[in-house]
Amino acid sequence: METSCYHDKPVLAAIENLEIISETAAVDLDDLPYNTVRETHEGIEAAQNLCHFLAARSGWWTDLQTGLPKIPEAVNIPEKLMLIVSEVAEAMEGDRKDLQDDKLPHRKMLEVELADALIRICDLAGYLKLDLAGAVIEKLAFNQKRADHSLAQRQQAGGKAY
Repeated sequence: METSCYHDKPVLAAIENLEIISETAAVDLDDLPYNTVRETHEGIEAAQNLCHFLAARSGWWTDLQTGLPKIPEAVNIPEKLMLIVSEVAEAMEGDRKDLQDDKLPHRKMLEVELADALIRICDLAGYLKLDLAGAVIEKLAFNQKRADHSLAQRQQAGGKAY
């Protein structure tokens, strides 16, 4: 079995957990081809690795005063999270005004700013050595069994509209 470059545990541990999680799921993820789930996991993991590698190589994880890698105590996680929020806010503004992006004008601003948010999420997850891919797969499986995510529950009075 393959292993993650960030963890000693198997890369596909989250996929193996689907057997437990999907037993009570409204839509069984086991109905999906194994390769679909595996490729999704591997794709998210690859995006996380790439985003963090490029950010680190560009110096975003370097202390500007010393030129050395930032020590964990010097990383402001709330600040990093708010930078992600700012990208989502920019995406909303682009959608609200139906704007093209100013740096990639062939693309909608909504699309590019969501990409920026994803890049920042993957970069942060990479720095923190999180198993983002596994968490996404497990969360997808978990959400399938949530009553409040079913169409019938959402159509009821007080159900989630979005």
